[in-house]
Amino acid sequence: MPTEASTQSNERRYPIIYVRGFAFSADERDDTAADPYCGFNVGSSVYRASANKERPRSYMFESPVVRLANEHDYNVIYEDGLSVMDPAFTTGDEGAEHVKAGIPLNSIIIHRFYDSGSNLLGNGKSRSIDEYARELGALIATVRRLVRPRALAINPSYRDTEFRCYLVAHSMGGLVVRALLQNAANEVTQIDFAGRIEPAAPVRGCVAKVFTYATPHNGIEFAGLNVPEFLGDVSKFNRDTMRQYLDTVPIGGKVNYLPPGIQPPPTHWFTMVGTNRLDYEVAHGASRTFVGRGSDGLVRIDNATLWYQDPPGETGRVLPVACAYAYRSHSGAFGIVNSMEAYQNLRRFLFGDCRVDLWLDIESATLPDDVQKQESVHNRRVDAVYQIELVASPRGKPWALSRRKAEEDSPACRTYQEIRSGMSEPVHLSTVFLMNTARVNQNRPGLSYAVTLGVKAPDYEVDRAFWKDGHYEGVSIFRDSLIVTIYDPVAHAKFIQQPTDEWLVRYHWLQREGEVDPNGEPIEEECRFSPASLEKPVTVKVPLYQDRMSASTGRIEATLRMEARVWA
Repeated sequence: MPTEASTQSNERRYPIIYVRGFAFSADERDDTAADPYCGFNVGSSVYRASANKERPRSYMFESPVVRLANEHDYNVIYEDGLSVMDPAFTTGDEGAEHVKAGIPLNSIIIHRFYDSGSNLLGNGKSRSIDEYARELGALIATVRRLVRPRALAINPSYRDTEFRCYLVAHSMGGLVVRALLQNAANEVTQIDFAGRIEPAAPVRGCVAKVFTYATPHNGIEFAGLNVPEFLGDVSKFNRDTMRQYLDTVPIGGKVNYLPPGIQPPPTHWFTMVGTNRLDYEVAHGASRTFVGRGSDGLVRIDNATLWYQDPPGETGRVLPVACAYAYRSHSGAFGIVNSMEAYQNLRRFLFGDCRVDLWLDIESATLPDDVQKQESVHNRRVDAVYQIELVASPRGKPWALSRRKAEEDSPACRTYQEIRSGMSEPVHLSTVFLMNTARVNQNRPGLSYAVTLGVKAPDYEVDRAFWKDGHYEGVSIFRDSLIVTIYDPVAHAKFIQQPTDEWLVRYHWLQREGEVDPNGEPIEEECRFSPASLEKPVTVKVPLYQDRMSASTGRIEATLRMEARVWA
């Protein structure tokens, strides 16, 4: 069995349970049952750097399983050809040895819920989300029982109540996870272990973090309509059906909200959203055609996000869970699970040291001179959609942690009328997790990343007619990159070469690099924070630097808001 050696501390290392996505037919369930890793071992050798369907770049990503093994000493647990849920794993003489030895904390366990629905190992019939969720609960309880010997070897005072695990899920697998964690009826009460039925303590509080790839948290839509309930197995993605197995009350007709009191709390959930529909080849491309733009080919971008209310109730703020975007399709050679971008978000979310949520607060929008005259002098209605683009990337890497582009149908959008009336909500751009052990240069102090932010000049409409005069396609109102470096107290002390217990954040816009202030100092801002202040998220506000306004494109007044916290 794998050893306990790892670059991570034992306190941070929990078993990872992977829950795969939807298999439509018995043949697909057979393929899944025949794969020990249920797709978590699939890598990719190609990468699209842009939305053009031309020759892709060659980029070797070995797979999440291989990377977790190489970088964090995780290994998939099978012994003597048996999975941990096989009765023979814990029965007989060999089973007794398995139970006595236990399994390492740094284990990957595959939830093989499709085995019974395959013709190879079962009856060929698909089952309900609730059944898959209850089986997931039993799997968690079994893993909790099996890690006990190894946990006791590390900490003799260990108790099962301290057990935690990570749940990582693709597509429908994320709904299986939610059906367990949201619906008390799916809680486990007993397990079949070592040849006997054992009572099992609840497991819904045992999950430390949840990471979902391309999960249809708000269902699947074809031609703008939610899939109907009569479509057989596909009805699992109908919102009325989802409402029942998620045991949730829709908010505004949507079911992609976490309920109050859920464990883990919403701060410890992550949604990885795909934005490349063009490379999703299922049904010879019919799926991407019917699902449409602004999707990964199967799940619309908005439906792959997850939200919660803080505090719960009608007066609570509606907030997103952590999320990032990648130009990846739902599955296939350019799929999201087998992508470096998603994997890097996964490892930083599970094992990272710092979390930063990126927001854009838009205060006002100024129209181009000619358009402004139409509104103020001639009292004509002006409409416009501001498309907000983002690329967030760590230092020294050829990929981005998050990418939102207009040509890839993934920008955030706000309308002129929303901004003008003061009804524009803050824009959550993305979440970035940073990791000390992932730094390119371990001798350079600080965690550094770039936020490239762009706001495209909109297609202005006056009384619903396109205003051609002064329009230049592709022009931006704002575009620049903010370079940010975060220093924890150890890195800060190394940077200033003297002891300190403060955190330091330094940042500057690239277009101002090399400029100096009236005192001759480089224009670089910084903020310092005490350890006590970091018990809650701290905020750094950076105005969008615009030294002048174009009479033909207009201008927005906005602030990039970074909410940072220590992550564990």
